[in-house]
Amino acid sequence: MQNDYLRHGLNKGHPTTPIPKAVRPSQRKGIQSSRTKFVRSVVREVVGFSPYERRVMELLRNSKDKKARKLTKKRLGTLLRSKRKLEELGNIIQESRRAH
Repeated sequence: MQNDYLRHGLNKGHPTTPIPKAVRPSQRKGIQSSRTKFVRSVVREVVGFSPYERRVMELLRNSKDKKARKLTKKRLGTLLRSKRKLEELGNIIQESRRAH
């Protein structure tokens, strides 16, 4: 008796339709909503920059990038956060140059 009736390969088994997985809140973590973005922009407008951010912007203007990186890393804890902050502040400096 041969195994003619057993299916092999990629299409083996009973054919089914996949049920799409629902996105759990934990999988959304870190994705910025439009509301959060707006609120943060309003807060930035009203409150301005913290003292260390002003100091870092001054260092970036005077092309002391390494010193700025060290300062932000000390304040924020990790190099990745530091790089993000430097990128953000660099963009703000460029915007202010375009405005003037």
